[in-house]
Amino acid sequence: MRLVRSALLAALVAFAAPVAAAEPADKLQPKVVYLHAGRLLDVPGKPPRGASTVVITDGVVTSVSDGTLAAPAGAATIELGDAFVLPGLTDMHVHLFSDGDPLRARLEASTRDREDAAYLAALHARQTLEAGFTTVRDLSAPPRGIRALRDAIDAGAVPGPTIINAGKMISVSGGHGDRGGLSEEGYEAFAPHDYNNLCNGADDCRRAVREQIRLGALVIKFAATGGVLSNVAGGIGQQMTSEEMKALIETAHAFGRKVAAHSHAAAGTMAAVNAGVDTIDHGTFLYEPTVKAMIDHGTWLVPTMLASDAALGQARAGKLPPASAAKAEETAGAARKSHELAIRMGVKIAFGTDTGVSKHGDNAREFALMVRAGMTPAAAIAAATVNAAEALGRTDSVGRIAPGMPADIIAVHGDPLTDVTRLEHVDFVMKRGAVIKQVP
Repeated sequence: MRLVRSALLAALVAFAAPVAAAEPADKLQPKVVYLHAGRLLDVPGKPPRGASTVVITDGVVTSVSDGTLAAPAGAATIELGDAFVLPGLTDMHVHLFSDGDPLRARLEASTRDREDAAYLAALHARQTLEAGFTTVRDLSAPPRGIRALRDAIDAGAVPGPTIINAGKMISVSGGHGDRGGLSEEGYEAFAPHDYNNLCNGADDCRRAVREQIRLGALVIKFAATGGVLSNVAGGIGQQMTSEEMKALIETAHAFGRKVAAHSHAAAGTMAAVNAGVDTIDHGTFLYEPTVKAMIDHGTWLVPTMLASDAALGQARAGKLPPASAAKAEETAGAARKSHELAIRMGVKIAFGTDTGVSKHGDNAREFALMVRAGMTPAAAIAAATVNAAEALGRTDSVGRIAPGMPADIIAVHGDPLTDVTRLEHVDFVMKRGAVIKQVP
């Protein structure tokens, strides 16, 4: 853990701006910015405004007004011309410590240290932010490493999105979250660093939840079923029992943590929904009874359509081991049909990509896949803003441009409500009032 902290301390020093001498309190003035938008989608799901002015004071939105208001003396102005302005986007499923190239990761595993991983994660965080994603839910990473990155970003030392972190995914022994498929020597080398994320039996799963919370998790993720990229030929069926899921979810909720279930097979999804899980991530094999249960329980679906496409491409390019390649082929077509069914039936959907399977910075490619599956561009944008905020339980700080909200704002040229692929080319990014990216 000291190595991780040392690496991130070095990153902090590299990214941090020089600290100015402290000013007397009576001389400190609030920083006021007038942002002028050509069109403004301040609350996704509602019609956009025309020309608008957003006033930001010390990184917080203080007013949203129609028209182009002149800035008073002492206030800064950001002129975005005819750009389409909307809230910063949220990705509900990323892996900042993974690099989206499984073959490279396997080849470099024997020489990649925690310090390397920490710097890669910081790079991925910046790429994600510059792509317009100002909030992410990281759903499996070294617990101390992701916590340190989260806190460094919050302190303003490292550029990146706000991170809601899960630590390691909780799994049964031999399941998707276990380091299965390694050689005996490889397993022995990695086993001490598994962070107690494996559990067997209800009581043991309660312990595993508490372990991840102790290590800094703000959300809990567990593997209800097998997974595509784990090098285990155990399929993608249900792996955790209903009793284990119920104990895990109840424990997490008692600690005020929401719970995400990695789930492919229908039986695992149904068991997780009945146990009270907050989000089903992937939902590869969905049938009408499963979707109806999700609607009845208010369960969110995080489809991660981009991951299915990425894994299939990796399999066909020979970048996955045989056990994973077979599962990638099995799941790709089923996922598309399942997500079309869920959209058609009206399940609640929050945007997520599983980036880390795909490459960081390409997150917005998910929007076109969502529209292809039956969502309107407006609904897809809502999934990455107001819906994601509701699924996270953070409607007071994520997903809207409104007084009292952090100034997490992006802008694109063109109209994403007509052509959602415009979001793949973000021209302006502001995070908590600081301009991160501005393309002329």
